[in-house]
Amino acid sequence: MDQSILHHDTITSAEYTLIRDVYQNVRASSKVLMIEHINEGLRVLDMIGASRDSMRAFCIHPIVQSDEALVKHFIHIQNVCSPMVVMLAMEYRNVANRFLPRHKGSIELSPLVEVNDMLIADKVQNRKDFELYHKGKHRHSVTLTRYFNKWLNALGVEEGTYQSYKASLIKGNHE
Repeated sequence: MDQSILHHDTITSAEYTLIRDVYQNVRASSKVLMIEHINEGLRVLDMIGASRDSMRAFCIHPIVQSDEALVKHFIHIQNVCSPMVVMLAMEYRNVANRFLPRHKGSIELSPLVEVNDMLIADKVQNRKDFELYHKGKHRHSVTLTRYFNKWLNALGVEEGTYQSYKASLIKGNHE
């Protein structure tokens, strides 16, 4: 990871340490280490000028996303994370879980810019990996393509902007 891109206090934060420990050897279906998903999301957050609280909340969003993960990690989160970061991560959970690939209808964004910034980072990173590893191979490829497009449109991320972020993430992974 190019640490010059990320804010030093984010990658040395309690939240980053917590997710790094949880994701130590966990791989996604693409075989990429899950911590790389966090690192790439942080790079997107850095590119869009997101707040440090958004970055720290992004670090822990996977361990509050599902009920099972929240219960499993609750004590650790409570002991190491600031209340602001926990609040942002929980609002992220609220907004993100209302519109999953199986859902129809419109996306309702958060009233908090910090959370919408986290959603931009997550959807850019997830779409990039989907396109690199699963598009055209996954049985729900068409549905997932629509899902990512709908999210990025709702978040105001134009296709050219997405492509720029994607290229930056790919380039950063090869440096």
